[in-house]
Amino acid sequence: MSDGKTIAFFPEAAYGPALNSVGIAQACRERGHEPVFITDPGMEGVFAEYGFEEHHVNMSEPMPPEEKARYWDDFINRHIPNFDLEPIEQLDNYVVECWEAIVDTAVWAEKELPETLAEIDPDLICVDNVVLFPATKRYGVPWVRIVSCTENEIPDPEIPPQLSGCRADDEACFRAFRERFEEVVEPVHEEFNEFLEECGEEPYPLGQFFEPSPHLNLLLYPEPLQWERRDPLDPDRFQYLEGCVREEESYEVPAFEGGEDDPLLYLSFGSLGAGDTELMARLIEFLGGQPYRCLVNVGEYGDAYGELPDNVVIDSWFPQPSVIDQADVVVHHGGNNTTNECLYFGTPAIVMPYVWDGHDNATRIDETDHGIKLHRSAWTDGELAGAIERCLADPTIRDTLAETSAHMQSADGPRKAARLLEGVLDD
Repeated sequence: MSDGKTIAFFPEAAYGPALNSVGIAQACRERGHEPVFITDPGMEGVFAEYGFEEHHVNMSEPMPPEEKARYWDDFINRHIPNFDLEPIEQLDNYVVECWEAIVDTAVWAEKELPETLAEIDPDLICVDNVVLFPATKRYGVPWVRIVSCTENEIPDPEIPPQLSGCRADDEACFRAFRERFEEVVEPVHEEFNEFLEECGEEPYPLGQFFEPSPHLNLLLYPEPLQWERRDPLDPDRFQYLEGCVREEESYEVPAFEGGEDDPLLYLSFGSLGAGDTELMARLIEFLGGQPYRCLVNVGEYGDAYGELPDNVVIDSWFPQPSVIDQADVVVHHGGNNTTNECLYFGTPAIVMPYVWDGHDNATRIDETDHGIKLHRSAWTDGELAGAIERCLADPTIRDTLAETSAHMQSADGPRKAARLLEGVLDD
């Protein structure tokens, strides 16, 4: 084992990448290293809660907390109608707006990131994002790219494009999505390339905002779901972490009077989906008429709900790995953490995607018999009830999940990642 080294983790300022990096950092700490986190001030305290040192770098124009909360609410409300659109129809609105914001984060971070890296003086930098931060590449120590979204973040001509939600055999969908994506992002891509040149970096081809690391790339995607590529990834530089999955506190399911033996259902649409309180209220009302015990993650919007059905408990946050381990079925938005946690624990899922990697995860889960894909809002009570019952009873789904779960748990993704990072440190 390497002597204790300082490893700087720099995940995107979102809970999915953040918590995946926590899992890897926990394993690195077990092996005697000192993981620290670089993060936007908006994520302050997330990593400290797990005992890690935080270094804050502004990745957008600083604003008071109440103003930032209003901005987030306005963003969600503006895009709720777009959440119902097909992936290719979201390119002109949600997707291009996100890429504009993502590029802005790279530009803003470059003002403070070089100084922060000098302060930390890391031996290794691990970046989990979809855009290049030039300072991480140019600091002078090895850097590792973590891919916490779907595997197709590393593209290949014969697999679905990232964000497309295309099925693996739908090449016409591939072509149409790629062509439209490049048309839509071309202006913001040109701005990004100008920024790269200012930082001394070579411009990227149209549509590319990041590059694989020459040292190591860690994909959290599990191998049983990976696509068949035309150009296989070199295992010396690309390794799968089988969903990773962090260590989290245990959760005791509350007592449900009269329903102690009913199946347990967990519903979570992430921080973005929780903002669609109208849809969440509809789902809570539906669940109130079903023969299940239900835990519902409502994020920071608990005040939006009045009297609840007796079989429904809501909260702003759950220790999700523990909950999913105990659940009989999960209804979620297709975020990578929830997707991988369901696979890891062998829990069948109904995936109702909103945006981004949710579309890819929902399609892949459905076409590989690990669960069911449904539209997030265009469902009837009968359709959703039938999908839940199928998840509980379908032997193909249950057997497929059992096999994938055994594979993922035997791999021990976080500790595998720690060993691989040590290999980079030892080179």
